[in-house]
Amino acid sequence: MLQLLSKEIAECYRRAGDARDRAERECDIIVKQDFLDMEQRWLSLAHSYEFTERLLNFTDQPREKAARS
Repeated sequence: MLQLLSKEIAECYRRAGDARDRAERECDIIVKQDFLDMEQRWLSLAHSYEFTERLLNFTDQPREKAARS
């Protein structure tokens, strides 16, 4: 599960970078803003995945301790 999340996080950051690159090349201000908004949505999704990953790590620690005892 965590390995899958890490791949999803990397993909979100890649797509955010792509959106930023396209925004930088765009001359039309409305289209440029659309790409910048898209970048923010990808970053938001990446942060959500990161939070989920941290939460899973946190909740797995007590289980791992109990299994070793």
